Amino acid sequence: MIDIDLYFWRLTGDEGGYRACLSPDEVARADRFLRPGHGASFTIGRGRLREILGQYTGQPADALRFDYNAEGKPSLAGGPLFNLSHAGGWAALAICAAPPEGLLLGLDIEAHREVEPMVAARFFSPNEVAAMPEVGSAAWQGAFFRIWTRKEAVVKAVGPGLSMPLTDFDVTQAPGEGAAITRIETPLAPGGAADWSLTDLDTGTGMAGALALCAGRGRGHPQPRLTIREGALPLPR
Repeated sequence: MIDIDLYFWRLTGDEGGYRACLSPDEVARADRFLRPGHGASFTIGRGRLREILGQYTGQPADALRFDYNAEGKPSLAGGPLFNLSHAGGWAALAICAAPPEGLLLGLDIEAHREVEPMVAARFFSPNEVAAMPEVGSAAWQGAFFRIWTRKEAVVKAVGPGLSMPLTDFDVTQAPGEGAAITRIETPLAPGGAADWSLTDLDTGTGMAGALALCAGRGRGHPQPRLTIREGALPLPR
């Protein structure tokens, strides 16, 4: 079992205290948002992330220095391993304090919204599209976001952004079927389907969430032991 801590918090409220612990580049990024509230949401999300990671590292929140990959995914030299997602006014954070070498961790949450069927046809594999409910049915939107969050969690674990085609792997989608990767064929991701685990998060009505783990090729099927450290599931709407 791999211990994963989960944190959930709202992206609303007073941003002032959080802004003080951001780095200059993060403050500049917050100030570039044009839509009302988006800069404040970023500030609260990144500021609280810093506070939480400071508890794991024993450093002040404003002293943390993130490394970024080519797609802008932040990490900390020496750990802990973490992944952050936000949607519907909520932030969700997964942390592995003592990850085994090579562990990949991805987390995604999404709020349900109107989606054109062509989005599924473009980004999902033929097997996934064929397994979805009829377009226009009440179940179609739920199926879309089940697939999307499971796939996005995998992509976020690997870290190459959408340069990793979503059609290179299949995930399950049926409501009563456990979350799993059934096929993965890409040089960007290590291992095969048996080396990955997917876990749905009970984010509640109008939301979807998933967690992805991979310990590396041939290292078995990693199983997470989830502990909610802040907030609760399902997320209040």
